[in-house]
Amino acid sequence: MSAPGTNRVLSALSPRDTDDPSPQQVQLAEIDDSCRGSVLLFFISGMVWLLIGTVFAIVASYKLHAPDFLGDYASLTFGRIRTAHLNAVIYGFSAEIAVGVILWLMCRLCRVPLMAQSVINSAAVLWNIGLLLGIGGVLAGDTTGVEYLEMPKYSTPILFLAFALIAVWTIVIFRFRREKHLYVSQWYILAAVLWFPWLYSTAQLLLVMDPARGAVQAAVNWWFAHNVLGLWFTPIGLASIYYVLPKVIGRPIHSYYLSVLGFWSLALFYNWNGFHHLVGGPFPAWMITISIVASVMMVIPVVSTAINHHFTMIGHFGKLKHSPTLRFIVFGAMSYTVSSLQGVLSSVRWFSETAHFTHHTVAHAHWGMYAFFTMTMFGAMYYILPRITQREWPSERLISLHFWCTAVGIILYVAPLSWGGWLQGKAMLDPKIPFLEVVKITLPYLKLRTVTGLLMAVGHVAFFANMIWLLVRTFGPYQQPQPMILAGVRTEPAPVGK
Repeated sequence: MSAPGTNRVLSALSPRDTDDPSPQQVQLAEIDDSCRGSVLLFFISGMVWLLIGTVFAIVASYKLHAPDFLGDYASLTFGRIRTAHLNAVIYGFSAEIAVGVILWLMCRLCRVPLMAQSVINSAAVLWNIGLLLGIGGVLAGDTTGVEYLEMPKYSTPILFLAFALIAVWTIVIFRFRREKHLYVSQWYILAAVLWFPWLYSTAQLLLVMDPARGAVQAAVNWWFAHNVLGLWFTPIGLASIYYVLPKVIGRPIHSYYLSVLGFWSLALFYNWNGFHHLVGGPFPAWMITISIVASVMMVIPVVSTAINHHFTMIGHFGKLKHSPTLRFIVFGAMSYTVSSLQGVLSSVRWFSETAHFTHHTVAHAHWGMYAFFTMTMFGAMYYILPRITQREWPSERLISLHFWCTAVGIILYVAPLSWGGWLQGKAMLDPKIPFLEVVKITLPYLKLRTVTGLLMAVGHVAFFANMIWLLVRTFGPYQQPQPMILAGVRTEPAPVGK
């Protein structure tokens, strides 16, 4: 059993009337029960990939300031292990956790138990087989050389088939929904599920199967790389925030109209953003200009979403002390605003000419993918796992350790590295400064990057240990009845305020 203090803190999640559950609570319990196996399959495999990717990241980071480290092993050279890290965390952790969240949210919002579990489980198995082949191929030196699409050709059909099964399932369950109201979270999920196969298939065709050449190849590559975050992971992150935030604090989203504005402006402007990475390159100036304009226009969805989230939270910030879910979700929502505005600044010509191709870009990518998306996914898992297992989180201390290690770690990762990247860019623009001196300028920031990576790794291990402990309590010999973790929270999705 958890300590009394732990239950007191964690029980900020939900109602004390579970002794006499309402029909709606019974329905939600049935839905959660149907989701348990499939969601856990994606969550556990996703976390395993996160731990693997974290090890790869630390090794790659250390090699940036100690290049001889593990230099005798071809599979552990920087070019391979950095690539393996990228694919493990993007297609392994991020994608699998995202799918787990999609499954649960769609079942909850559609009021339908998870159908075709064997299809979903098959998709999970196929996805992991594709990843094992792909990342194994990368470590063996078999790679396409195209960023974000480095995994060899033989892994691609497996991954595409797996995602096709997930996409078809999402559309089918939406078709047979019992709840006719269309929630904001569903807008984003359905859009993401339709956008990703378009992005992935187009990029595979034009960059791997029948590759374009020259400037066109660079354009397609940046179109895909940028939109993987903006049109796949971002919608799922925002869907999670729009669902969980009202549920935890017990009030509806502030404005329906801001939700509409945020969604459609994201859909309208984000697709063109990637070309701003080609400032100064051999590329038509008008296309780069359009991309910069579209990037600046991203202020509209970012600010409207930020206002919506902030006004929803007003008067409820005190609940951050008691809800682990809320801490991660709010941190992720705030990071979405900051990283997006940083992206707007980075798109402007004068800024891009200095900051691009430096560690500043690396910092920005981590602010978006980790501080926003990953922290949001952690928050979603803190909310979902107790509901599908019917158990409280075992350790408040591990939750606190997880939050502070990851939150402090990513801030100390991004802020100094952003500044170091700016200094690096300024130095590279000065022809009088030798390249070796430029490298020396970056070394302190690269060493701090490794330290902060180790700090985040501690957080990852703490979360994984807490999750395994939760599952042992659920399925193992020490199973004990626990109150449903729904207390203090609405038992139905909060309607969007109008």
